[in-house]
Amino acid sequence: MPVKDVGVQWRWLRGQVARRRVQIALGMRVTIAAILALVIAQAVNLPLPLWAVLTAVIVTQMSVGRSLKATSDYLVGTIAGAVYGGAIAILIPHRTESALLLVLVIAVAPLALVAALRQNMNVLPITAIIVLLVPTFTQATPFASAVNRVLEVGLGAVVGLLVSFLVLPSSAHRQMRQAAARALDRMAQALVDLVAGLGRGLSNDDLHRLQDGIGQALVGIDTVGAEAERERAARLSSQPDTGPLRRTLLRLRHDLVMVGRVAGNPLPEPLKVRLEPHAAKIAATAAAFLRQCGQALLDHAGPPSPEAFEAALAAYEAELAAVRREGLTRILSDSAAERFFAVGFALEQVRRNLLDLQRIVAEWGPGSEKG
Repeated sequence: MPVKDVGVQWRWLRGQVARRRVQIALGMRVTIAAILALVIAQAVNLPLPLWAVLTAVIVTQMSVGRSLKATSDYLVGTIAGAVYGGAIAILIPHRTESALLLVLVIAVAPLALVAALRQNMNVLPITAIIVLLVPTFTQATPFASAVNRVLEVGLGAVVGLLVSFLVLPSSAHRQMRQAAARALDRMAQALVDLVAGLGRGLSNDDLHRLQDGIGQALVGIDTVGAEAERERAARLSSQPDTGPLRRTLLRLRHDLVMVGRVAGNPLPEPLKVRLEPHAAKIAATAAAFLRQCGQALLDHAGPPSPEAFEAALAAYEAELAAVRREGLTRILSDSAAERFFAVGFALEQVRRNLLDLQRIVAEWGPGSEKG
């Protein structure tokens, strides 16, 4: 293979690794956690090392905050299921097959209901089943089965959590920055497309296409933000509170919804000629500001200046005032006039939330990452 081709392939491989470094790190952590859990479980002679290995894999998550949540849920569910299942097995004799079936129903039914009501407790009925049935295969007592189950899961949870902390740890705050930057990029493109609708109109399919992707991105941000707050609560990070950033992103999404409502139908021709170029300039400068804020979050840098956006908004408002003085708005129907004035309100809301975003990016800037 020519040297040039080797260089191209190497750069491509490095790019793929860089883009997927979080996923690659997770794969390494899961592998190491599984191996360590098996080695330690065999060293201390646990009856079923399988459960230690499975638990280590389950609690080793994408971020430290998510690992904390998975570990606490799994341990609580396991202990509760083992205690309840062990108590049922000890208190109710089940030497015959029919008696075993009855005990299984008594043990599983209420725990399955709890798991259905609280999805983070889905390990409850599984643990109870293991505590009940394993003694029939291993000749162990129900009490010993329950204790062993807790020890196996506890070992796996500790191993998984330690690996999450020590082996290529992934901070939920870092993931929050990345997710917010992606959401801001989506919003920037959506704002340009929505404002373009003032000139040509937008179909409902276009509006849903633009908004749905942003909504899904914000759902993911809420999940990552909750994990980041879990890290802060455990004093594993002293980075900024994610709440203000999440709320500002949500308000910006609401601004886009308002712009979309008035962009569904184009402006009348006389107004379109006068106002469309100014509106396009507003969208372009706002989109640039959003993307720069996203990059600043990634770089731990200070926020950009909204000066270009505010100048474009001032020019739009000046042209709008001229249009009203000339009486061009009198030709509008009531519904068209309502949409027309809603444009100005929506853009003013965008301005307020962009300034709020600037303040928050400053808080996430230099010196914010201490933990």
